[in-house]
Order: sequence, then structure tokens, then C-alpha cells
Amino acid sequence: MAAVFFFIAGLGAIAGAIGVVTTRNPFYAVLALVGHLLSLAALFLLLRAEFVAAAQVVVYAGAVMVLYVFVVAYVGGQADPVRVAGGPALKVGAVVFAALLAIELFIAVLGSGLKALDSEGAPYEAGFGTPGAIGELFLTRFLFPFEAASFLLLIAAVGAVVLARRRGGLVGGDPRDLAPVDVPRPLGTGTMREAVSGQVGTPAELAEPPVTAPAGDERGGW
Repeated sequence: MAAVFFFIAGLGAIAGAIGVVTTRNPFYAVLALVGHLLSLAALFLLLRAEFVAAAQVVVYAGAVMVLYVFVVAYVGGQADPVRVAGGPALKVGAVVFAALLAIELFIAVLGSGLKALDSEGAPYEAGFGTPGAIGELFLTRFLFPFEAASFLLLIAAVGAVVLARRRGGLVGGDPRDLAPVDVPRPLGTGTMREAVSGQVGTPAELAEPPVTAPAGDERGGW
């Protein structure tokens, strides 16, 4: 049963990764990444790393993916397809890089993974996958990759804000064109001055002093 579960999770991880890099719609690419992360969580469960699997679901497939969805909606939106820029040279370089990476992975699998087929795998150690053991590894053996990943996430967040600011706003326009200033506003949607005085009108009309009745006029009260 564990072998069947492993192959299902492995195929799900591969399919999700392929969907991320091949889907032109950024929203669907994020959904494919969610499926990929859930499949990785299943693989971590098979390795008896329950804490890592739970963190994979709660932190990455949950909180981080929600952040990605907000970034996609804020920067481009799901209606804007991803277009590859750079010309044919960049496409050829991407294919060559992907091919070299695939060759490296095949060498690693054929060189070390196949030797463990007839064995029972690595022995289980007490405390493996616990929060204490993971924190010790992060702060000792894997300190540099841990800090580098945090800087990459910070750079990605700043880059998303910069891209969003470049896409929004008026370019070379007059700020006064945002809304007409000479149109009377309806009652209840004006300024504090209109609320106190009870007058509604354009800014030019409100700037004029109110008209009062002269002294001794019959319409003036006493």
C-alpha cells in the first residue's frame, strides 16, 4: 500500500510541477503549485516526517499560496496570460538548462537510488522529523540555505509591490482628472463642512458666504 501511495504522490508532484511551468494563466499555475505542494506533503508522510508534512500543508499550501493568489490578482490578474519575452535565444537557453538539469537528476537517481531497491532504506532514528531536530538543523547545518530562502522571499515581496506600482496610476495625467470637482454631491456623501452647515453644492458654491436677510426684513424672524 505504501508503494502505491508513493507512486500516486510522485506522479502528482511531477504533474503539478509541469503544470506550473507550462500553464500560461497565472491563476491556474498557482493552483498547479498547490497540487504539487500537497503531493510533496504526502511524500514527507511516507518518510515519517509528520511535522514537515503538516508545515508543508499549513504554511506553503495554505498561507503562502494565499499570498501568491493575492499577488497574481494585484499584479496581473487571471485574465492576463503569461508571455515569454526575450526572443528565441532565451527559449533555446531555457530548453538547454532544463535538459542539463534532467540529466543531472537521472544520474543522481541511477547512481544512488537504484542501489537501495533491494534494501529496506535508511533506518529510522528516534526524534527524526520533530520540531527540535528540525530547528537544530536549520540553525547549525543548514543555516545559510535557511537565511538565503528568507532573503529570496523578501525580495519577491518587494518586487511584487514595485511591479504593482508600475502598472497602476495615471501616467503623465492631471490628478484633478480623477473626479469632477464641479458636480454637486448628493446629501450624506460630502465633506464635514457640508455636514455641519447642511449645505450641499460644488466647492465654488460652498466657498461663497451664505446669503442672509437684511435687518428689518419681514422674512428675518423677530
